[in-house]
Amino acid sequence: MKLFSSIGAYILMMKGMFTKPENFKMYWKELMHQSVEIGMGSLWIVTVISVFMGAVSAVQTAYQLVSPVIQKETIAQVVRDTVILEFAPTLVCIVLAGVVGSKIAGELGNMRVSEQIDALEIMGINTKSYLVAPKILGALITIPLLVILAMALGIYGGRLAGSLGGILPTETYDRGLLRDFIPKNVWFALVKAYTFAFIISSVSCFYGYNVKGGALEIGRASTTAVITSCVVILFADYILAFFLL
Repeated sequence: MKLFSSIGAYILMMKGMFTKPENFKMYWKELMHQSVEIGMGSLWIVTVISVFMGAVSAVQTAYQLVSPVIQKETIAQVVRDTVILEFAPTLVCIVLAGVVGSKIAGELGNMRVSEQIDALEIMGINTKSYLVAPKILGALITIPLLVILAMALGIYGGRLAGSLGGILPTETYDRGLLRDFIPKNVWFALVKAYTFAFIISSVSCFYGYNVKGGALEIGRASTTAVITSCVVILFADYILAFFLL
């Protein structure tokens, strides 16, 4: 029953974002603020993870492809498809669930506990649309851009590891990148990026917005938001792969 109650409360929160619109200028300012917070605040961790993700993928692929029959360009192909299809959208979004999701849940939870949300509602402001909607829209804008950046950096990380480790020359790696490329993979990765961005932001907003208690409950809400987001992301990853691939 608690699961169905939570799902119902989540749907009501999402519905509340589209009622009683406020001043557009106020919304635009908050949207830009959240976009900068989510995007720039996660840029460094996405950069580091993406480069090493591609580098490790290249090294391990070269370790497994020991047959002389298999061409060296295959290493670049495997790194490219692995990074685009799975590593960049899924792994990066799981990391962002911890970075962005905990921040969103903690911020809203602190506002709920300190009664700032209650004060805004007394002033006649629709807090769901003013506090929740800009965070979700900001995530939908910035997280797919971070995933695109992760794709590029992951592929470059594999190229760098192959060159520095003597695994394969950069010319061979570049030829492998262009070989048998399927544009649908990029489209599929972007579909996953937008889906995961919505999951991270909406689930974190739900748990943060509905905190009851004190500082201890804020920490629990942040942890629950991250765990729930990761589980839902993995489930959605399977569903999208099953129906779209």
